[in-house]
Amino acid sequence: MGRKTAASVAKGKEKRLQRKEEQQRLREAKALVEKANSIENPLQDFPVFQKYNKNGLTADIIYKKSSDLDETERTWVLNLTRRNMQLKYEACSWNWNDTKKSEELYDEAARFLIAKSTEDGSYLGFSHFRFDMEEGIEVLYCYELQLESIIQRKGLGKFLMQVLELMAFKNNMKKVVLTVLKHNPHSKFFRAVGYEVDDISPSDDEEETYPYEILSKVNKRLAQTLPAPVISKAHSHSHSNGHCCTGHHHH
Repeated sequence: MGRKTAASVAKGKEKRLQRKEEQQRLREAKALVEKANSIENPLQDFPVFQKYNKNGLTADIIYKKSSDLDETERTWVLNLTRRNMQLKYEACSWNWNDTKKSEELYDEAARFLIAKSTEDGSYLGFSHFRFDMEEGIEVLYCYELQLESIIQRKGLGKFLMQVLELMAFKNNMKKVVLTVLKHNPHSKFFRAVGYEVDDISPSDDEEETYPYEILSKVNKRLAQTLPAPVISKAHSHSHSNGHCCTGHHHH
């Protein structure tokens, strides 16, 4: 049967302890995500950010779950995403698929910030986001940031990202995460507002190149509690509800 040394016994205990600590951390992270998802309106704590008035643009910022979108809103979020992103999808390996994008936008876990003109009630832009687990970490994942072309470069996109960060960090998410297409010229916007390449973003090599990269902004208050990164060659973003999305891309 062999003989275990004191060192090997100690090492085994240490591994078991680390495993138990990781399991406990994951349970706590999932509980935070569930708690965030149970909030009726995470925007409610930020009344100042429910109005936008800058650069000649005035808008109301509204929060809705996907199940609360009316037919006009459902049609608009899909059409706007298609107008902004279809050609960019088709310029890389992803290709555009109305059915897949509809499933992603209308998934029960989807949450929306919608900007509507204060003057005439027209829809100006939206963000689709979710509170979720990403590689074992509790995050707010920004799936889409889409603006009507006529109101771009007026600060609304930056404002919506600020609101997402407020909601994420208020609810103890460790990061805000998003995926961008490398060839999308609008992707540089996210770097300009403080997003950096995440540890889980796949790296190109001789065998494969990736059309996207994953960016994130860390909750500084919780930065010391982040686990050591687990870096894999390829990244598959899967959700706790079993729905797997091949990518979430932003304008």
